[in-house]
Amino acid sequence: MIQAIGYFLICLAATTAGGISGVGGGVIIKPVLDAVSGMGVATVSFLSGCTVLAMTITSMLRSRGGSVHVERRRGTLLAVGAAVGGVLGKEIFEAVRAAGGVTVDIAQQSLMILLTAGVFVYTLKRDHVKTHSVQNSALCVGIGLSLGLLSSFLGIGGGPINLAILSFCFSMDSKTAALNSLYIILFSQAASFLNTLVRGTVPSFDWFVLIAMCVGGVLGGILGRSISARLTNRGVDRLFLGIMAVITAISCYNLAMCFV
Repeated sequence: MIQAIGYFLICLAATTAGGISGVGGGVIIKPVLDAVSGMGVATVSFLSGCTVLAMTITSMLRSRGGSVHVERRRGTLLAVGAAVGGVLGKEIFEAVRAAGGVTVDIAQQSLMILLTAGVFVYTLKRDHVKTHSVQNSALCVGIGLSLGLLSSFLGIGGGPINLAILSFCFSMDSKTAALNSLYIILFSQAASFLNTLVRGTVPSFDWFVLIAMCVGGVLGGILGRSISARLTNRGVDRLFLGIMAVITAISCYNLAMCFV
């Protein structure tokens, strides 16, 4: 019971911050649970993915009627690509996991460090970077596919890299990018979840823990969208940078523990 409460609080805090900044929450939940839970990498990835899925559904429902909107055409093309990428990412994850040992954990943590550190630097320098406004449909789908693949393989929802790409390739401001990122995450995580069910590769887990985490995700989605409506783009950026710094540090710790 105490353990489940702890996971609930982690997921509530992570998805609240993720709902505000657009990172989804999995980028926080995954490395934190890797560090403290003692659960296997497949179980942590599955539970994190389910929690992020619950949060993104809630966030998208809460965003209806707000001042910030999903871009109908480009956002949907990105989301469709992300759904395909979500399935491919899960396949790659299963293939790497089949290699045995700590290979998949090392791969996840190393890639997480590279992505979060890179996105942190990009965000700091963003005002000096020339951005673009991609309109080509095939390219939008391709970008979405890449984002979905990464998010599914890492089990994080993909938020950090989503935000950097949406800013660089589509010239979206922070709050617009955050909402479109959640839309992309919803599709990629749903596709990844369905693929796990169809393949019969659901790992063993505690149902009470899953329920506690998903409830935290739903409440985090509600709180995140409510707080986001009151923040400026600069406020969202500051929160995002703080999250990236913390996650990079935790991922470095987790990577070091793989070799202990």
